[in-house]
Amino acid sequence: MSGAAYEEVLEQVVSAAKGIPLRSELVELISDVESAQARGYFLPNEDERLREYYRRYLRLRTVLLGAITELEPECDDQSDWDSCIRCFAVAYTAACVLMRSAEFVVDLAGDRFLVWKKLDEAESRYGISRRSFSAIYKNLTSPRRMWRFYESVLFWELHADEVMDLRREGGRLAELIEVLEQEIPFVQKCKKKYLKRQLQYRVFSFRRRQHSGFRKVMFQLFRVGGNVIAETKQPQLALKKQKRVTPRVLAKAWSILQPGDVIVTRHDEALSNLFLPGYWPHVALYVGSVEQRKEMGINPVGEEGANVVEAKKDGVKLRAHTETLAVDAFVILRPQLDSETIAKAVRSALSHVGKRYDFVFDFRQSDRLACTELVYRAYQAGAGVDFELEEHSGRLCLPAESLMNQGVEMNIFEPVALYGVSGMKVSLGEDAKSRLAESYTASWR
Repeated sequence: MSGAAYEEVLEQVVSAAKGIPLRSELVELISDVESAQARGYFLPNEDERLREYYRRYLRLRTVLLGAITELEPECDDQSDWDSCIRCFAVAYTAACVLMRSAEFVVDLAGDRFLVWKKLDEAESRYGISRRSFSAIYKNLTSPRRMWRFYESVLFWELHADEVMDLRREGGRLAELIEVLEQEIPFVQKCKKKYLKRQLQYRVFSFRRRQHSGFRKVMFQLFRVGGNVIAETKQPQLALKKQKRVTPRVLAKAWSILQPGDVIVTRHDEALSNLFLPGYWPHVALYVGSVEQRKEMGINPVGEEGANVVEAKKDGVKLRAHTETLAVDAFVILRPQLDSETIAKAVRSALSHVGKRYDFVFDFRQSDRLACTELVYRAYQAGAGVDFELEEHSGRLCLPAESLMNQGVEMNIFEPVALYGVSGMKVSLGEDAKSRLAESYTASWR
């Protein structure tokens, strides 16, 4: 795994782990569950809060499982022990967070049939499939999978000092170790709960073969993630390799883009499609070439070829348009503003580069940004555009399609190009606008 790929997975695990709340932070949810259990049914607001927490848990769980799966190839190369320890630290932390969060969900619903039944209901608004909780419960209570997890616990106990020493490097690794330290008491509690006397034998057996057991331990740890992913059928981990945006289409889009343009995209098989409403789930902001940014008086201008500010699961970064447009469908929205105002929006967007991704979509905080929040803040703070946030699942946010609706209705944005809705050509002007209106619930049509 390249250094960049490792850093990306490390960032995903730290961000996702910090997004999963501790039991002490879920007092209201626990109160809702107890009240509903006593009453015999959930009130609508209790129902929404439960589903919002469960959706958040499923989203972050998928991120952590995906991170573990991405590290799997590192099991094949044991020549670099330092690299193995680093990958183990990331994967083990992700596994610990997964086990803790899964146990909380199971404790919440396992002996409460009312809650179990509620979580097993399909809910398209939240991307929750039928019997999803039953699948999670089955995995957590599987002795075979639990022993796999405890093999990794034993490896951690033998090499804890080496893992903890990674803290000295600072940065994201230090944050990872902080997360791991918070999980250690939970792991110790689990050992007492599940292992009892068998643990002594396992420790003895493991110590005897630990020198040749690293690959097996890692493989079993990854299989915990891989099997659960397969059984819950998360499509984003089986993405098709060929995107519908071809090099020809990409070149056409490149010739159209101007600084300040909002790029709205869609992957046919993506995590965002599971958890976000509508046909168009994702946005990014084109900030122009280095030369164009110089002309706008932006300093520093950034690297050549990195021309899109985009918030994805690895954080808010300045990326190449070729990465942003490696999709199946896109819309280009052009701001109907003067050049000075557009420059302010671009400058505002660039100021957020380096922040983490907001997996929870909480627009009340600005230290972590979701994709639409980046564009919202760039144009609200930088250009004074008065977007209205909407309440979804008890949170104020702005989905991509709502951002489009408001922008077009206020004459702030104008669709100038579209691809991927119908046909194999890039639609322009009024044709693009008409096809866009047919692709989703457009309030401006």
